[in-house]
Amino acid sequence: MNEKDGSATGEARAFTFVRLIGCVIVAAGLSGCGRQDVVSHSPPGDEPHVTHAPVRSGVAAPAFVETYRVVKGDTLFGIAFRHGVDYRDLAEWNGIAAPYKIYVGRELKMGPAGSAMPASSVAAVSPPPSPSTKPLANNKPDIPPPSPNLSGSVSSTPAAPATSTATAVSSAISSPQPASTSSPVTATTAKEPATSGGTTWRWPSKGAMISGYVAGDQTRQGVDIAGKAGDPVTAAADGNVVYSGNGLVGYGELIIIKHNDTFLSAYGHNRKRLVEEGQRVTAGQQIAEMGSSSASRDMLHFEIRKNGKPINPLDYLPSR
Repeated sequence: MNEKDGSATGEARAFTFVRLIGCVIVAAGLSGCGRQDVVSHSPPGDEPHVTHAPVRSGVAAPAFVETYRVVKGDTLFGIAFRHGVDYRDLAEWNGIAAPYKIYVGRELKMGPAGSAMPASSVAAVSPPPSPSTKPLANNKPDIPPPSPNLSGSVSSTPAAPATSTATAVSSAISSPQPASTSSPVTATTAKEPATSGGTTWRWPSKGAMISGYVAGDQTRQGVDIAGKAGDPVTAAADGNVVYSGNGLVGYGELIIIKHNDTFLSAYGHNRKRLVEEGQRVTAGQQIAEMGSSSASRDMLHFEIRKNGKPINPLDYLPSR
């Protein structure tokens, strides 16, 4: 190979190398487009401002509905009570009509079909904006990207000026909302007896309350009332007995009374049940004897449920 040919070959290699470097730079630029960090380029010498774009949730997960297999001693009301759902909803999900008879071995759906993750509950997230090449002035605060509102959708309202945003944040910091407490709320204005939603309530036992309701605590969904074995347990309001048995774990000998289409009340840890399912009872009528079944001491566990959900009985019982 002569000197001329060697020079040509070297030039070709150099050209190929330059092309290769160019491709690498282009590929790096394209791969950077797939990042979820949206960068606003700052003037030379400043650190880039990075805003983390929201991650797209994608499509909803396949629906999955929990099921429950009926065993001996179950009733529709008891199953609904145990799972914290309204008995009417449970009946509707399974096509069960009044008087709500169920049979051993039947598999019940504990929610509506396709209720695991409805598509409408997934927040719609806009694609992240393209990188901006306009320098950001150092004396102006960065404006954050829009965030989802409480309804799960991204607000379409234009971003407020930076000064308004700073004022709102300052106001929020200087005026915090009062924190809620988990201690039971004692009703002080109600008179004996108390009436709510057409239902007149009274205390189911004369003993002192030893434990109160705590929202969200699965072990404190009602109030515990102290007493002695054999003390009378009375109906807190007029209604029909829809459950009388011991098939719900943790409640011992339990009675559930349906007062209307909204309210149920439950009486647990009894020594002896004195009423049967289907029986009509009146407020103040003795329905059981206090005991310690599934409890460490003699006491009554009392709950009020509204549309299947446990609520604080002290919000409905009269003061005493």
